[in-house]
Amino acid sequence: MSYLRLLQHLSADGVRSVILAEGEAAHFLPGVASVRELALGAIASGHTLAEAAKAAGQGEAVDIAAEFAAGRLLAPIDHEDGAHLLLAGTGLTHLGSAEGRDKMHKAAEAGEHVTDSMRMFLEGLEGGKPAAGEIGQQPEWFYKGDGSQLVGPTDDLAMPSFAKDGGEEPELAGIYLIGEDGTPYRLGLALANEFSDHVTERHNYLWLAHSKLRQAALGAELLLGTPPSHIEGTCKILRGGETIWEKPFLSGEGNMSHSFDNLEHHHFKYDLFRRPGDVHVHFFGTATLSFADGVQTEEGDVFQISAAPFTLPVANRLVRAQERAVSVKAL
Repeated sequence: MSYLRLLQHLSADGVRSVILAEGEAAHFLPGVASVRELALGAIASGHTLAEAAKAAGQGEAVDIAAEFAAGRLLAPIDHEDGAHLLLAGTGLTHLGSAEGRDKMHKAAEAGEHVTDSMRMFLEGLEGGKPAAGEIGQQPEWFYKGDGSQLVGPTDDLAMPSFAKDGGEEPELAGIYLIGEDGTPYRLGLALANEFSDHVTERHNYLWLAHSKLRQAALGAELLLGTPPSHIEGTCKILRGGETIWEKPFLSGEGNMSHSFDNLEHHHFKYDLFRRPGDVHVHFFGTATLSFADGVQTEEGDVFQISAAPFTLPVANRLVRAQERAVSVKAL
């Protein structure tokens, strides 16, 4: 089955445009500069995003693999004012996701001690997929930042100068736009590297909030329509062009302990997350981490994540940001 995908493109002379892809075929959408612009029009006209994209007409054909290789594809969503784009996510949402976290947070004491992480995972396993019309167990939730923290599919991922680690998290992200009446609209799903500091988190799980205040990368393709319930991909780390770690990962609702509906309810139940015009990128979690296998990443490593039905990977190089002195002055 081929899925419709939307991509954002930036030409060598700085002109933005949107691409519609289906299977191996892709073309520019005439007169459309951003996915957010297209989605706002779809909401206003009462059409789906796929219908709006098809109605925009067919421009010049384009080879998206070649544009990816040339670094001309952007993240598939953004906002002209980065303060109106929110990055957030939920953890312990996938079957098997508790194992790696539990290893990090396990108390030194012997016996049958159950960590907070394992307890939260078990609660989600029991109540994360409620029946239609019911509200399920709320998940772990975290904040990552605003639009300034979002990078594209081939951009560098910069860990702060003070970071203890820069580690990949291969997963799916839901992309949302808030309508003028405060209704959240899911535009589609993107492949993502949520990117965290697992050494900081391991020191004390109450530092999870600190470990998540990092950049995040999105793959170039926004997958439209109903996504498959089973998504299987591969995550690898390249060092000097050689693969030093590689592992498959699973996602999609069939491999999760929470439904998308439940995760979305517990995010958008807060009024402040339903501000008209805002964009939300919500990371749905993962069960696969190189850190859990004892890998210590290094500057220059490249994280490469791929998964069908996405046809392009997200591939980002790890760098460390320059140290900046922070001084607070009394006024």
